[in-house]
Amino acid sequence: MTAQVSTSSGSARASAANPALASSAAVWPVAWAMARRSTVGTLRIPASVVPMIVMPLFFVVAFGGAFSAVTMLPGFPTSNILNWVAPFAVLQGASFAGFGSAFSVGRDLENGFYDRLLMAPTRRVALMLGALLYSAMRAMVPVVIVVPAVLLAGVTIDGGLAGVAMLVVAAVGVAISSGMWGLGVVYRTRTQRAGGLIQVGIFAAMFLSIGTVPLSAMEGTWLYWVARLNPITQVLEMARSGFVGQVAWAEVWPGLVALAFLFVVLGTFAWRAFRRLDQ
Repeated sequence: MTAQVSTSSGSARASAANPALASSAAVWPVAWAMARRSTVGTLRIPASVVPMIVMPLFFVVAFGGAFSAVTMLPGFPTSNILNWVAPFAVLQGASFAGFGSAFSVGRDLENGFYDRLLMAPTRRVALMLGALLYSAMRAMVPVVIVVPAVLLAGVTIDGGLAGVAMLVVAAVGVAISSGMWGLGVVYRTRTQRAGGLIQVGIFAAMFLSIGTVPLSAMEGTWLYWVARLNPITQVLEMARSGFVGQVAWAEVWPGLVALAFLFVVLGTFAWRAFRRLDQ
């Protein structure tokens, strides 16, 4: 009994002496708290969600008209251009969700608040996870805006709820990937003024894919090989699977693998930059 009491009191003294050890298991509560803080900031500045609402709807209207004739291409998977454009518009909005979370971290780095967070008695990975959770939550904004809008415009989702679920998975995955890319840039530059560089990377990844036309329409050009190797192509195919037909595993698993690849590559990019913040 004496030994047990001695051991317990020794552990308590160790925890009191090193608060980081005591709170090391509280990574997710801290991450959720950071995500809630960012959400409250969004509610206080509603204009920050405008790009996630306006831009996807703009893409639906603009591309739905300018690329309407693409449905006449031999073998095009749908006769309604909105079925093709809507998932791309949602993923564009989701990419803005990731950009927004990185932008807010850049603002905290500029005003010095992030330095206080780095001194908090918790595992630092919680700070990065909080920003990525915020990105994932923001990804639902373009989904709930674009999907009802295109349904009112006459879109039919052949895949039903499974098709919507695949779109949600793709949107959340793109938001987290964009957030990782944005955090990697912001952690290195330590300023929100790096937003232009983040946006260039996001737009390049999205448009150099099958965002507007299928791979078959790009054959014979350099765009074909870029789009074929671009992991966003597989993610888009997964997102569109329920909009241009029935959801099939053959289209889903490459998208999941592509997202896993993006998480590993961009997550490593962001984490290495995060670890250099004290240097």
